[in-house]
Amino acid sequence: MAVNDEYGAVPYNGMPVVAPDIAQVAGGTLSTFNDKVRSLKSLNIIVAGKTGVGKSTLINSVFREDFASTGVGKPVTEHIQKYTKKGMPLAIYDTRGFELSRENLKQAQQEIEEAIEEGAYSNDLSDKIHCLWYCINASAGRVEQAEIDWLKSITGESTMTQVPVIIVLTQAMDETQARSIKSVLQNENLHVVQIVPVLAQDRVLNISGQHIVQKSFGLDVLIQVMAELLPDELQSTLQNVQKASLKLKQKKANEIVSAAASAAAITGASPIPFSDCAVLIPAQITMLASITAVYGIKVEENLLKTLISATIGVGGATVLGRTAVSTILKFIPGVGTVVGGAISAVTAAMITGALGEVYIKIMDSVCRGEMEISKLSSPAGRDEMLELFKQELSKK
Repeated sequence: MAVNDEYGAVPYNGMPVVAPDIAQVAGGTLSTFNDKVRSLKSLNIIVAGKTGVGKSTLINSVFREDFASTGVGKPVTEHIQKYTKKGMPLAIYDTRGFELSRENLKQAQQEIEEAIEEGAYSNDLSDKIHCLWYCINASAGRVEQAEIDWLKSITGESTMTQVPVIIVLTQAMDETQARSIKSVLQNENLHVVQIVPVLAQDRVLNISGQHIVQKSFGLDVLIQVMAELLPDELQSTLQNVQKASLKLKQKKANEIVSAAASAAAITGASPIPFSDCAVLIPAQITMLASITAVYGIKVEENLLKTLISATIGVGGATVLGRTAVSTILKFIPGVGTVVGGAISAVTAAMITGALGEVYIKIMDSVCRGEMEISKLSSPAGRDEMLELFKQELSKK
């Protein structure tokens, strides 16, 4: 039995069978990914707080690509600026900071409520405000009564009751101090979802002449709170735009792989002849595109070609359809050779799951900065992906 390692004919049992073109599958995956991102609903967040509380640092630490620095802003009201960025389903409504004078606070509340009301009348979820973050500088050591009164007013019986409010204690370098401020706010019985202390970036402290790094914290908690309060239609959007919680990205990606493996199993409920395995390709394309959308990483078609050829396109792996699978199946314990020249539901699900898990590992490594996505298209990158694929198959 001969297997073509590229895109051409693959003889099986003496009969030439044309394998799907890897370039077409890669292109289809990329196209599906772009469609998925375009179809994501926009997540819209108002970020409010006094001048100098660290809103921009918070935003850039939570969301990918330095959103606050490079986004395009346009005025919504006199004091509210809406920031968006091409290719990101996210809008940040920045209050630009305000002082705690009575008139200033009243105007800020009015403008925030106007922005909320404007979206409330739309039937499109992308037009609505979904959350308000109110930022308080924890390093100040105290929260002013004017802020407490304003929070009580804005979370009272008004249109704001339709929008969840999260208090973010920024610059929480002293955790004891932050807990004290959190306790004060909790005792006020404010109508807020959660109070989350955060240190958005690592800080280098000079203690007795020694440089000690204080690690950032709390951003993953903030994203977890967001995940719990947002509707289902915005869950994929949240994972696409956030970079603060790799754990939540992994969870969402694993759900996608499980669904794709189940779909492959259903397709293979009646054993699939090798020559008919192309019916599995749509599920593979959708899975890869969906995982890419979750991680929000820009991928090139060449990388997808390498991934596909290194895993489902090498050694006769049948997920690319019309090729023989006996070579790759030997890595799956208990499967061995396939009787009757067909793939069962279990085998189809195993290969699909392994492919998805390898892709998640790659996305994780890129997010952690352990792997440069451009290097994956090299021969060494191809070999590494193939080895990962074999390892995943052997676990099944």
